[in-house]
Amino acid sequence: MQMVRRIGAFVEDSRRPIILKSLFGPDCNYDALDWKPFRKGIEIVRLYGTPHLGASAALLRYEPGATLPHHSHTGYEHIIVLSGSQIDDNGRHNEGAVIINPPGSGHSVSNEHGCVVLAIWEHPVVFSEIIPEPAPKGPIMRIAK
Repeated sequence: MQMVRRIGAFVEDSRRPIILKSLFGPDCNYDALDWKPFRKGIEIVRLYGTPHLGASAALLRYEPGATLPHHSHTGYEHIIVLSGSQIDDNGRHNEGAVIINPPGSGHSVSNEHGCVVLAIWEHPVVFSEIIPEPAPKGPIMRIAK
């Protein structure tokens, strides 16, 4: 049996490449992706990997004014700004910018008008403060005692 998981409007077979079509230009439709809550004002579509182990990649969508608190990098982080602009400790990065944060670096992230970025992490990031992730939507299973 093949392992298949859904990525927004895309299906991934673990033996096949992940192909995301139309992330740029007039045919782009970010709303068609399966966004999940990540942090306050930020949604995520995980492309591969897990948040706490090894390499991973995701699309992040920031609402206008949303911020991500200071965090440090245990490996390389590659950011491609797909739409809007992102602001970090090194300045404003507009659509089309590529930012490579090396291991040992750290920063916080903000934006003014909303943005979408592709983030690729070699290793998980470490937040300076504990930030609770939003509760999942839908029914919650309770264990009876």
